[in-house]
Amino acid sequence: MLFILAPLVSMGLSSQFGTLVETAKDKEVYESIWLTLWTSILTTFLFSILAIPFSYFLARNNFPLKKLLCGLIDIPVMIPHSAAGIAILGIIARGSPFGSFCSEYLGLSFIDHPSGIMIAMAFISLPYLINAARDGFEAVPVQLEKAAYTLGASPSKVFFRISLPLAWRAILSGFVMMWGRGLSEFGAVVIIAYHPMVTSVLIFDRFNTFGLKYAQPVSVLFIIICIIVFILFRMLSGKTRKSSDYSRYG
Repeated sequence: MLFILAPLVSMGLSSQFGTLVETAKDKEVYESIWLTLWTSILTTFLFSILAIPFSYFLARNNFPLKKLLCGLIDIPVMIPHSAAGIAILGIIARGSPFGSFCSEYLGLSFIDHPSGIMIAMAFISLPYLINAARDGFEAVPVQLEKAAYTLGASPSKVFFRISLPLAWRAILSGFVMMWGRGLSEFGAVVIIAYHPMVTSVLIFDRFNTFGLKYAQPVSVLFIIICIIVFILFRMLSGKTRKSSDYSRYG
């Protein structure tokens, strides 16, 4: 615990309150923090729409090469994130077929755009949600689902009324892990979108340009905000679990 907390506490104690206030008033800083927060949160929710059903499919089905597929899901966690950014860039760059299609027919360019930031965040962080949700669904007794089927419940009703509520705790953990990993991503994001700057890129830019004195207050401020948002997520999840428990017996 000392190994984890000592650097954070030391950095916080070495930062003056007045400096943090001035940093918070800096337009570049608060715009960067806001960009980082909304892109990471939106990325988590958008990609969960398909990731959670996919995790359920993995948990409930055995098929050839399933272990290989599960291994492929973990590749973004293993490879250097700068290499991941270059790999993504090869797909979404304006000269690629996909990038050209989006630019010509949708008017969308991923390079130096929030959408590109979200793709980079999702590529690196999605395995956390898929693995956590899959483990949660595997822990749900299959007998409960089969009993619901024998009583005439449809597959969608079984999923939303039985499997999803019982696996919710693991899925929530995956949500938080995916959000936190996307929030802190640097290597892939900086390759795809140096501008507009997410906070991790801004910290690197200020450290590289001006040194530790200018990068440290941004780091402390961002850590404080991340902790506050994390606590809010935990409080919200607690209320959600209580309301779902009451509705189950209502």
